[in-house]
Amino acid sequence: MLDIMKRTTLGTLLLLIMPVGVWLSGWQWHPVEMGAGYKALFWVTETVTRPWGIVTSVLFCGWFLWCLRFRIKPALILLLIVTAALLTGQYSKSYIKEQVQEPRPYVLWLEKTQGLNPQLFYGQDRELRSQQVVKRIKNEALLPQWLKDHWAFETGFAFPSGHTMFAASWALLGIGLLWPRRRMVTVVFLIVWATGVMVSRLVLGMHWPRDLVTSTLISWLLVTLATWLVQRFAGPLTVPPVEHQEIEAREREN
Repeated sequence: MLDIMKRTTLGTLLLLIMPVGVWLSGWQWHPVEMGAGYKALFWVTETVTRPWGIVTSVLFCGWFLWCLRFRIKPALILLLIVTAALLTGQYSKSYIKEQVQEPRPYVLWLEKTQGLNPQLFYGQDRELRSQQVVKRIKNEALLPQWLKDHWAFETGFAFPSGHTMFAASWALLGIGLLWPRRRMVTVVFLIVWATGVMVSRLVLGMHWPRDLVTSTLISWLLVTLATWLVQRFAGPLTVPPVEHQEIEAREREN
C-alpha cells in the first residue's frame, strides 16, 4: 500500500502544479479572441464530455488490459474496480455540486455584463438555463459558436470539476497500475492529457482553479484505494519474469 501511495501522490503533485500555480497567480477568466489553440483545447475537453467520455473510458480500459496482460478473471475484477472508482467520483461530484452550488465563471461574467441573476438562473431546470444562455450570448461576436454551444450544454454548478475528476482518475490509474509495468509512455501521455483537460476547463470559462485542485485530491483518494484493491484481488502489478527478461533483452539490443 505504501508503494501505491507514493506513486499516486507523486502523480497528484504533478497534476496540481498547473491549477495551484494559476490559483496563486490570481488569474481570472474573461472572454478573449479564441483562435485555433482554444479550439484544440475544446476538443481536449470533449474527450471527457458526454458521450465521448464513454468512448475514452472504453479505449483506456482496453489499453490497460493489454498492458497488464491479466487473465479473464483478474481482468474482469480490474474492470469492475476501475468502473466503480470512476462512477464513485462522478456521483460524489454531483452530490457536492448540489451542496455547494458554486456558479461557473461564465455565469458570473453574464451577471456582470448582462445582469443575469445566478440564483434565479440556477433555480430553473437545465432546459430553461440552456435557453437563457443561448438568448444572452447569441450576439456576442467575441465568442465562437462552439463555445456558445458548450456553455448552453454545460449549465450545472462549478465545484468540483467532473471533467477534472475523470481525467485525473485515469492519469492516476495509469501511474498506479502501469508504472510498475514500465509503461512510461502511456503514463506521460495520461498526465499530459489530464493537464490539458484541466487547462481547457479554465480557459473555456467553466471552472475555477480551486475546483480543479479539489477534484484532483478526490481522485487521489479514490484511485489509491482502487489500485490497492486491484493489486489485492486481481494480481501483482510488477512486470512478470518473462516480460521482464524480454524488456532487458530489448534494452541490451538498443
